[in-house]
Amino acid sequence: MTTVLIVDDSQTLRQMLSDLLQEQGIKVIEATNGVEAKEKIQSSSSYPDLVITDLIMPQMNGYELCRWIKNEPKAQNIPVLVCTTKSEDFDRYWGMRQGADAYITKPFHPPELLQTVKQLLRSQAS
Repeated sequence: MTTVLIVDDSQTLRQMLSDLLQEQGIKVIEATNGVEAKEKIQSSSSYPDLVITDLIMPQMNGYELCRWIKNEPKAQNIPVLVCTTKSEDFDRYWGMRQGADAYITKPFHPPELLQTVKQLLRSQAS
């Protein structure tokens, strides 16, 4: 079964994403910030197939989490989708420079998000 880790400090957004993905038959794990996400990735026997992260979070932001994932030998192949309110070209550029595989701004259109998730999961499987 495909597993997605959702990292966002907003309970509402985590719930909305979780419902959307679970309707597609995807298992969801949640974390409220980068530190918690890092712990869940390190303590898991099987890594998530995809990480969806916000950028603005306490303790460890999404940029730092993305950089950690892409530099962690055992986790570096996990695709990262940034989902954030930061919509300036510079924010997108910086997110991609940190290793993000895709970048979507909030508010997002659910079909666009699902299409991006499926595309990232397909590219990871091949």
